[in-house]
Amino acid sequence: MVGLWLITRILGKKEISQLTAFDFVSSLMLSEIVGNTLYDKDISLMELLYALVLWTLMAIFLEKLVQFIPGMSKYLNGRAEIIISHGKIDFRAMKRNNLDFDQLHTLLREQNIFTVREVAFAVFETNGSISVMKNSSEESVTRKDLGLHDKPLSLPMVIVENGRVQRDRLARLGRDEQWLVGELKKQGINRIQDILYMEWSENDGMYIQTKNEQS
Repeated sequence: MVGLWLITRILGKKEISQLTAFDFVSSLMLSEIVGNTLYDKDISLMELLYALVLWTLMAIFLEKLVQFIPGMSKYLNGRAEIIISHGKIDFRAMKRNNLDFDQLHTLLREQNIFTVREVAFAVFETNGSISVMKNSSEESVTRKDLGLHDKPLSLPMVIVENGRVQRDRLARLGRDEQWLVGELKKQGINRIQDILYMEWSENDGMYIQTKNEQS
């Protein structure tokens, strides 16, 4: 226990949510070393300490190597990638990071963002979190500050993802595909397959991004 505590102090401490891919693999290696040696009667305490010291030195060496050769970082830790730019979703970047729309919505909700239309830029970080810059129009001035009455709130609902209609969500809205086709024609869109992303809010109406609008 003392040895593990010392190693943690030497290598630095991070929350689980801050771990990069390299940090995660490194942690798995440490658990394997400790687990296998603790339950193997043929391995002495000195051999365990030797393995821990060797692992620590290798981890420190790789960390320092990344500092001297910055280009290695993207291979060891990956690199942050912009998945929403100027309010437009980059679907190719999402696919590169194995990110689907449900996961994107979850990450946005963790930032207290419930609609893509609020987002100017979103960066998918190497630790799996998302960093968001809101549109300048989405400032933190409240209706109370302006002396305005509260307005009814409704949760935006995504009803088209990558050209596919989410029929269960459409039904929850009390609408059908005929209504959807009619609304799209009002926007000059004749084919649902041309839509990358579409959400509907009772307050704000329709938000659409077509596939040819990808950033």
